[in-house]
Amino acid sequence: MKKGILIGIAGASGSGKTFVANSIIESLGLDKAVIIQEDSYYKDLSDIPYEERAERNFDHPDAFDHDLLAKHLLQLLNSEAVSHPIYDYKLHTRSKEKKTVEPAVLIILEGILILHNAKLRELMDYRIFIETALDICFVRRLKRDVEERGRTVDSVTRQYTETVRPMYLQFIEPSKQYADILISGEGRDSEAVDILTTRINTLLNNSDQ
Repeated sequence: MKKGILIGIAGASGSGKTFVANSIIESLGLDKAVIIQEDSYYKDLSDIPYEERAERNFDHPDAFDHDLLAKHLLQLLNSEAVSHPIYDYKLHTRSKEKKTVEPAVLIILEGILILHNAKLRELMDYRIFIETALDICFVRRLKRDVEERGRTVDSVTRQYTETVRPMYLQFIEPSKQYADILISGEGRDSEAVDILTTRINTLLNNSDQ
């Protein structure tokens, strides 16, 4: 029997997943909560040339090692520490270093395709999907990728047009059917966070009994 609670937060790239995850932890005041990002589990592409790596579709389910992610989540839920990959967005490869994550009573998994994957869904105690207009998502992604991930405006725009938006429509948006709750990510909705924290508190209290 698993000992932790797993919350899944899905939505488009730039929809506000990380903000909501951090808001939940801040609202609950938990010092024993961890956030796991699906992005850390991109498959390693170090065996192919950089130019070819850069052209890969990073928004398709096949881009992720969901089997390893599911294995690590199960370990965390059973009070075992894990060492998960660290992904280098500039080089499109995994770093040689890994990050050790200790088990926690609350685990928050966030990522674009976590509700698309049945194995991951089955591990979750509560599933959240963030709905945000795609033009807002694009602006947020553009700012983040240029400032934090060393991309150019042209490369971000081309990638968004060719793969990000089409993959959202094909895989990500349909996965919201599996969510327990849909919330807007277009503002700083404190009411939505209050609803989420109330539900999560109930799950945590029930797990203690």
